[in-house]
Amino acid sequence: MRARLKDVAERAGVSIKTVSNVVNGHPHVSAATRARVEAAIAELSYRPNLSARNLRSGRSGVVALAVPDLDNPYFAELATHVISAADQRGWTVLVDQTQGDPGKERLVVGGIRSHLIDGLLFSPLALTHRDLTGREDHTPMVLLGERVGRRAPYDHVGIDNVAAARAATLHLAERGRRRIAALGAQRAPSAATARLRLKGYRQALAACGLAADPSLIAHAPAWHRTGGAEAMAALLGPDAPDAVFCFNDALALGALRTLLSRGYRVPEDVMVMGFDDIEDGRFATPSLSTVSPGKALIAESAVSLLADRLAGATDGPREVRVPHRLTPRESSPYGEFP
Repeated sequence: MRARLKDVAERAGVSIKTVSNVVNGHPHVSAATRARVEAAIAELSYRPNLSARNLRSGRSGVVALAVPDLDNPYFAELATHVISAADQRGWTVLVDQTQGDPGKERLVVGGIRSHLIDGLLFSPLALTHRDLTGREDHTPMVLLGERVGRRAPYDHVGIDNVAAARAATLHLAERGRRRIAALGAQRAPSAATARLRLKGYRQALAACGLAADPSLIAHAPAWHRTGGAEAMAALLGPDAPDAVFCFNDALALGALRTLLSRGYRVPEDVMVMGFDDIEDGRFATPSLSTVSPGKALIAESAVSLLADRLAGATDGPREVRVPHRLTPRESSPYGEFP
């Protein structure tokens, strides 16, 4: 028979209220009492009745994560981290893919599923801060990514894309490379992240006294492997780059494939740097240098902000900037190369 709250209280020699306080994480319980209750919970394999708890609180225990594209490994890995962080709070995550479609994104923020969820983590691609400012649904929401950022009246978690792109490009320049290409530029109004990374790339070139050559900027409407392979092919020729900074790892993996199939040696002939630190990059041949944006910390920060709002926090929008980390691997290692 499933253990009840009363059984735990009897085993620990405390009141049912004290057990409830421990289970719900209330701070006003002594360390000795908390340890005794937690030992009883473990011995009896007690599991809280979440359905009853949610019924009493008026909440579903479900939050939503809406991202543009689950085929993009970055978003798939981010979703995994969000699910893990939410699980620590006893939440279930409903994952929604918008494909960057304006209509689907409006449904997400318009409350179409508000009867199912307590809160929303949203990475918009098509909508602007004006679309979100006029939002009528009152479900707590935390924004991810750079499309809207701090311009909307909601909590936001992101990274400094300009600084991260600058560091990636400087790394290549410090390896002695002088014809550094940027792969992944986009012209679409929704391409905020691409514009920020291009800005950081240009800042790094200027800091190194290198001219910004328009022929070394390759566009990729979609940040997938195929787009990277095609854009890299367009860069090759008599004036091929000696390094390429790809705006995400999927593009970089496509670029690697093109370089190797055309007989270029990586890193000797062309160094390659990606962005996102996806798992596939660690197992590529050569392994892919990248910028790690701290996906786990992004997820934990976003879930924490949402928890605060669900707990009743009413202060103004909060901005969390997660630190990035440069991760050189075999495609642009430290050391001397011809």
